[in-house]
Amino acid sequence: MKKLILSMLAVLMIGSASVFAQGKYGPDSAECIKYLSYYKEYFKQKSYDSALPNWRKAYKLCPPTANQTMLIDGTSLIRYLIGKNAKNAVYKDALVDTLMTLHETRAQYYPKYKVTALNNKGLDMINYIKDDPKALYEGFKEVIDANQENTKPSILLFNVQTAIDLYQSGAIDAETVINDYETALELISKITPKNDMEKQQNEKVKTDIESLFIASKIASCDNLIALFTPRFEANPDDLETVSSIVMMMGSTEGCTDNELFLNAATKMHELDPSYNSAYFLYRLYNSKNDMDNAIKYMEEAIAYPESDSKQDAEYYYELAASCFKSGLNSKAFDSALKAIDCDPSYAGKSYFLIGTIWGSQVCSGNEIETRAPYWVAVDYLVKARNADPTLAEEANKLISQYSTYFPQTAEAFMYNITDGDSYTVSCGGMRALTTVRTQE
Repeated sequence: MKKLILSMLAVLMIGSASVFAQGKYGPDSAECIKYLSYYKEYFKQKSYDSALPNWRKAYKLCPPTANQTMLIDGTSLIRYLIGKNAKNAVYKDALVDTLMTLHETRAQYYPKYKVTALNNKGLDMINYIKDDPKALYEGFKEVIDANQENTKPSILLFNVQTAIDLYQSGAIDAETVINDYETALELISKITPKNDMEKQQNEKVKTDIESLFIASKIASCDNLIALFTPRFEANPDDLETVSSIVMMMGSTEGCTDNELFLNAATKMHELDPSYNSAYFLYRLYNSKNDMDNAIKYMEEAIAYPESDSKQDAEYYYELAASCFKSGLNSKAFDSALKAIDCDPSYAGKSYFLIGTIWGSQVCSGNEIETRAPYWVAVDYLVKARNADPTLAEEANKLISQYSTYFPQTAEAFMYNITDGDSYTVSCGGMRALTTVRTQE
């Protein structure tokens, strides 16, 4: 305590003699310096109850430019008071107002630290403003408008949550919430993480924002069409606009089978062609069962260098399944084989699909020619279970089923073929070398 008193006296003596300091410390510089020193000594010792009255005097006497630390320490002291007076709603609200003012004052007078001050304001709003969603929303918007991509991700998350709450109470419309959601994702995408941990945290916040928005069910397809149609018509050549339309509608269930999505996706691909935009068009035309265009855009997506071999394998397999469903067996067969070429880990399910394709193939010809596809089907199903044992049970069921269609030994003999002979099957644009198998 003796040390504390001596320190304070020393500052008093220096303060009273320091005429040069009057400009920085205001018209009553000696008193300003005195109380700055008083509160600081108590603050260092975490004696906050003793620091508070001296800090209040310093805050009253000193101009904001006197000492930035006075404002920073003030936020800690006010948070301490808020905690002590949590049950006194009126006093607590007044303290929260003071806390917000301190952040705003720091942002105003210390522009170098404006981003930090406003982010701290946003975080304190999250912690202390609980029952006034409108004030919370407006405060978040001020922080976001000022800080842009420097906004703390958690503030973006809470802004979307607050917007959803206000929408559900009828205070704002769906368009406003959608705009806030788009802004949040856009700003997070612009943040450059300092390390892997921050990158993971930002990704989690992004996922949380998307989950909140999806769960709110604000983005119904009808809402999106009503919102985006005039935007698209007003600015069809704006990449940001059409990309936003495609992203939002493409992620909303059942919202790709409409003219707006088709036009926006096509325009997006025209303005900024990529494997992603080509894939979107594949999905669209596939849903309309327009397989000529679907195949065109999927093969275009695969051709882009940005699409690596694993992605290409996934795309080829998806294309194979779609073609098989549409009765384009030859194209399905070819695409499934290409999936394996791109990534051998696709062998199991691709071979299984090929086996199913051959098993469903109807070929014209004699008794052998019409039954020969089942030999090829079984060949590929055996390959499938060998490549992926998890497919064994299902593959065995089909092998058993297809084997019942093998020709009889006597029938094969009539066509001068026997068990074990090599046999080339050519049917429906597909060709395969197989082995003759008969049943008694």
